Amino acid sequence: MSPTPVPLRILAVCMGNICRSPTVEVVLRNKFAEAQLNIEVASAGTENYHTGDAPDSRSIRHARKRGYDLSSLRARQVHPSDFHAFDLVFAADSLNLTVLKRLCPPELHHKLSLFLGDAPLPDPYYGDAKGFEEVLDLVEHRAASLVRELLNGETQPPQKHL
Repeated sequence: MSPTPVPLRILAVCMGNICRSPTVEVVLRNKFAEAQLNIEVASAGTENYHTGDAPDSRSIRHARKRGYDLSSLRARQVHPSDFHAFDLVFAADSLNLTVLKRLCPPELHHKLSLFLGDAPLPDPYYGDAKGFEEVLDLVEHRAASLVRELLNGETQPPQKHL
């Protein structure tokens, strides 16, 4: 009998872990489940000022309108063990990517990238409802393309660079 394959593990990271990264976590989790992909998803923040808090009420409200439930999530800060535990670590923007590169052992930097590839995922925190909807639009679009890439074998866990 062959061993059960270890699932791909993805960590989404923003600053406080109350808007963007929990949205990414739940949308990816839902899209991967719909596609029957064995992928674990979690989220964290580079800062600790919201640790233990629920996602921003606006994130919860806008996500709920699209059928996503963020209400059970609680913010946490990135931990050094995350760089070993996760195969891919997606940063919301270049500021958070810079912080992750500083925290991450150099030999694991190959796991780090921006969630949207070459563009930042805008922070809706100081804005209005439009910003939260834009984040959901961008996350859903990227989630759909990531599912296609995974199903087509185009995205694999990064291998250690030697």
